[in-house]
Amino acid sequence: MTINHVISIMILRGYKMKSIMPLKPFASHKIWGGQLLSKIRNINVAPEQDPLGETWEISAHDDGASFSEEGPLNKIFNLEDIPYLVKFIDTAKNLSVQVHPQDEYAKRVENSKGKSECWIILDAKEGAGIYLGVKPGVDKETFRDAIESKDDLSKFLNFYPVKRGDFFYVPAGTIHAIGEDVFLAEVQQCSDITYRVWDWNRVDEKGNSRELHVQKSLDVIRFDEEFNFPINFKIQNNIFNQDLKLLELNDFELFSYSREDEFKIEVSFEKRVSSILVLSGEVQVTRGGVSESLSQYEAAIFPLEEENSFSVVGKGSFLIIK
Repeated sequence: MTINHVISIMILRGYKMKSIMPLKPFASHKIWGGQLLSKIRNINVAPEQDPLGETWEISAHDDGASFSEEGPLNKIFNLEDIPYLVKFIDTAKNLSVQVHPQDEYAKRVENSKGKSECWIILDAKEGAGIYLGVKPGVDKETFRDAIESKDDLSKFLNFYPVKRGDFFYVPAGTIHAIGEDVFLAEVQQCSDITYRVWDWNRVDEKGNSRELHVQKSLDVIRFDEEFNFPINFKIQNNIFNQDLKLLELNDFELFSYSREDEFKIEVSFEKRVSSILVLSGEVQVTRGGVSESLSQYEAAIFPLEEENSFSVVGKGSFLIIK
């Protein structure tokens, strides 16, 4: 019996979906992954597997759904219910130099939505950083010539050293790469479309390189200078010293809360399923008389009901996505 059949039976029998749904992540193994995520999320990595590079903490995407007691989220909700995806990323090596398409291109070419995303830096080694946007004067022709000559593309990109509490917005069309030794939380449109344009000339043990998507990358990379100004990336520092609305897109609004002392906040939402991701400390979420405790790195979602609000009590840092 499939989960859809189970849900249909539950509905026929008057089953009511839980108003708070704690989640377990989908594990995504990557050649550039580190050791941290397997430890903090208690996920075993077999000797023959790549390291754990990402955990998809809140996801209804078919490529990697998070899990609730009711089953995988993609069998319960669709991408209109949860049009965003929230993950942790841990890097032991540089990610590929890549770009994500805008909505129009993604719909026309991939039958998917595009992918704008943002990063909250949770930890980084001294000197670690990210590559974000092209430097002034770099145009499409210069970049194409460098690709054809197998040049080091990172020299054409802006490099930003990072530390805990930094925030970056990465709009679709921005060429980028996360550098090695960075641990971050990513909130993005719920799309898995990535175009690799360069992979640091890496090869596997058989001498094979990963697939590149050069033409599609060149189709969507934004080379215009104003687009690549730092102000377009909404860069903020020390976000864990305050409460902030970090970003608002069509598919989600992102808020960051940080308190050293015990607090209580009320959250209301109305457009779609809302969610919480705890980054440090421990909180208790309550909705309609039902409560759940969440510790560091744990997540939960709040399905739409007649009354769409919940409270958060505790201390620490957490993200609200709605």
